[in-house]
Amino acid sequence: MTLPDKQRPDSSYDVTVIGAGPAGTITAALLKTAGLNVAVFERSSFPRFVIGESLLPICNDVLTEAKLFDRVQSQGYQVKTGAVFLRGDDVCEFDFSQQFTDGTTWTWQVPRADFDNVLAEGVQAQGVPIFFQHGVIDVEVGETPQLSIEAPDGTRIEVQTQFIVDASGYGRVLPRLLDLDSPSEQSTRRAIFTHVAGDKRPSGENSGRIWAIIHQEDVWIWIIPFAAGRTSVGVVAPRDFYDTQPDDPEACLRAVIESNCNTVGRLSDIDLLFEPLSIESYSIGIKQLFGEGYCIVGNATEFLDPIFSSGVALAMQSASQASKIIIRQFGGESVDWQAEYANFMARGIDTFRSFVNAWYDCTLHDIFFASDVNPEMKSMICSALAGYVWDLNNPFVRNHDRKLRQLRSLVREAAVA
Repeated sequence: MTLPDKQRPDSSYDVTVIGAGPAGTITAALLKTAGLNVAVFERSSFPRFVIGESLLPICNDVLTEAKLFDRVQSQGYQVKTGAVFLRGDDVCEFDFSQQFTDGTTWTWQVPRADFDNVLAEGVQAQGVPIFFQHGVIDVEVGETPQLSIEAPDGTRIEVQTQFIVDASGYGRVLPRLLDLDSPSEQSTRRAIFTHVAGDKRPSGENSGRIWAIIHQEDVWIWIIPFAAGRTSVGVVAPRDFYDTQPDDPEACLRAVIESNCNTVGRLSDIDLLFEPLSIESYSIGIKQLFGEGYCIVGNATEFLDPIFSSGVALAMQSASQASKIIIRQFGGESVDWQAEYANFMARGIDTFRSFVNAWYDCTLHDIFFASDVNPEMKSMICSALAGYVWDLNNPFVRNHDRKLRQLRSLVREAAVA
């Protein structure tokens, strides 16, 4: 069911937010709590399907800050206490309770259609209007920002605002309208995914943990268990891998599952709950995260890759950080968007980027499946995988790329000793 909205937007707001995904709703909740007059414009109807279903513990911190934690907790989502990585007979487990950083030790696996709907309902309950099926078709930024909105009946509405926050995700409204897109450093990959029933889950703690299964060096499979028996399954691979697979998406997905020793048993009797979907060339960069009268948060900034579930975590943290700066700016304080936002987000994104790159060049394969890895170093990696990629006391955050390469060299030397 589509969430209700007001009949028509007001002519002006302090802050307008584009997009009602997690970044948009977190932003709206935090700004509303600070007393700002804020509205959210969302081009689609809710609920709607998106990927990014496995949260990280740092997400719980932001949900608490936005006063949305209790609402999410009441939904009975599948609790996630860690992650499992598999390669043939090799298994590497991370338990979020064994972290270097003093952070949250668990989170949830969430069907995003429902999760995003719950956040939107929570923000509406806080008094923020969300206008669904209202697409932003043009913007003016600068001293007097303005949005041109297309209403569901096709009429055009002009809305004045003092500040625009773009949380439009893959829609990338401001990057598209202001020519801010830039090529991504990530290689082009394609993901095919669906939800299934009939997943034969392991018992114990691992029953609720995400599985990331190495199918071959540059191909991996995700298994994300939800509550009530539903499971998300996806394959991520370079384009040329799919040239060797059946053209039909379901046949392709089943062929990969049946040819992998870690999935063939667990997923042998699954029923697909919808026709597999596909997303390609999902990684994209951006020239700048802010300008006069606007900023960009969430996946509209930059999306790296599904591995390590960084998308929602970075989206929520960008919303939190940007909201703090906007509140101070409206309070008359002098703010530095470059230092306080762009540089801040770059630190977290760059840390995750090092881990993503280390996954695809097999550095992390060597580390994860080594016969003996220093427990303290593993706890430091665990904290990064939990989303605490701004903890500069953690050497694998402060010097992420160098430390990963050093650890790979150590485990390789130990293997041949």
